[in-house]
Amino acid sequence: MAKLVKPLTDPQCGAAKPRDKDYTLFDGDGLILLVRTSGTKTWRYRYKNLLGTQIITIGTYPAIKLAKAREHRAKYKTMLANGLDPKEQIAIEQSKQDNKYHFEPIARAWHVAYKASGKWGEETAERALKNLEKYVFPLIGTRPIDSIKPKDLNYVLSQIEETGFLEVVKKTRQRFVSIFAYAISKGLIELNPASSLKDAITVTRKTKHHPKLHLSRLPEFLQKIEADKGYPITKLCLMFALHTFARSSEIRFARWSEFDLEKGQWIIPPERKASKGSKYAHRGAKMRTEHLIMLSPQALAILKELQAYSGMYENVFPKHGDPYGFISETTINNTLRRIGYDTNEDVCLHGFRGMACGALVESMLFTEEAVEKQMSHQERDQVRLAYTHHVEFLDERKKMMNWWSNYLDKNKSEYISAYDYGQEIKNIEQDNLIQFKKTK
Repeated sequence: MAKLVKPLTDPQCGAAKPRDKDYTLFDGDGLILLVRTSGTKTWRYRYKNLLGTQIITIGTYPAIKLAKAREHRAKYKTMLANGLDPKEQIAIEQSKQDNKYHFEPIARAWHVAYKASGKWGEETAERALKNLEKYVFPLIGTRPIDSIKPKDLNYVLSQIEETGFLEVVKKTRQRFVSIFAYAISKGLIELNPASSLKDAITVTRKTKHHPKLHLSRLPEFLQKIEADKGYPITKLCLMFALHTFARSSEIRFARWSEFDLEKGQWIIPPERKASKGSKYAHRGAKMRTEHLIMLSPQALAILKELQAYSGMYENVFPKHGDPYGFISETTINNTLRRIGYDTNEDVCLHGFRGMACGALVESMLFTEEAVEKQMSHQERDQVRLAYTHHVEFLDERKKMMNWWSNYLDKNKSEYISAYDYGQEIKNIEQDNLIQFKKTK
């Protein structure tokens, strides 16, 4: 049973004295009076939304009497009952000046609402607001929202474009459309000036792909790794990345609890536990859904060797000298440079994904859907996605991971193309099938 709260009285509020620590008096239904050590008494309203507990500061006592504070509470409760977020509504109300709304407070209210919808992670939401604060608000933040025209938005985008950050241009254009759509939904404007910004980017930039080593260079590459006398965990991390071709952050921030060595499985969670001192350690699978990697015998052997170094800790790949930290992408790429490879031109850690993907496709042994699933790529064809999103291709993916590790072993001394090795495996499987039929 919920605890009953006895409503406050004005004499009780007036008689509240400061203590050694701040303390709170409850009036019920979210209304509280915070009494600080300084003697200041502040009315607050507390409620919950999708982001958790939210607090609105109403004002100080006795400037705002108990009855007035209750009027504010009643107003906020009415908003919640009608599906409106009080903080969001306050942001809109505060933006009123001479019956016109300025762009910045509306955009901030949109940001609050969009973040609460769960469509962003914490990092993305923070980055979106910083981009608005850096590139947009200084130019049109104080403009009444109903005075902003497409040419004004194009000007903002052109200024960002000059910095060379074309991805920021793209994201800002998308956010303009969303912000003005939000303003329309609130009855602030009638038309969306951002709807005609499709061709706002006039300068194109050639996409720079992560460098990946041509498969014909695998023998020399594997021999150089084998001969390297660097830090053991770095070398093992490099080999594990090559055999699993998972993303950099998925590997570097891995915890032992994610692995089932008996089943030969690694389940990367959508999000991991945050770690003090490692800003991005909470990153899990990039697609924000659990991602399963079937581990080949070679990958399992690497993990078992790693247990001697980090098995007693939580992190699989700890930082050198700090068992509670994480190995960095720079450490891996520095190793690649030390053994003779340019990480801007030859190969980098992320380039292992391209090498594996190319070999798997070239082998002609695996379906495109299974390869894409193992690569943890988002399906672009939404029609096909509707029919295949539930299909995991687990048997094929297990075979795929074993084939890739065996292919790496096959190339340790002499190069064989992925296609030729694929045909070799196919012929072996056909011979085995024939022999099986003969024995029946």
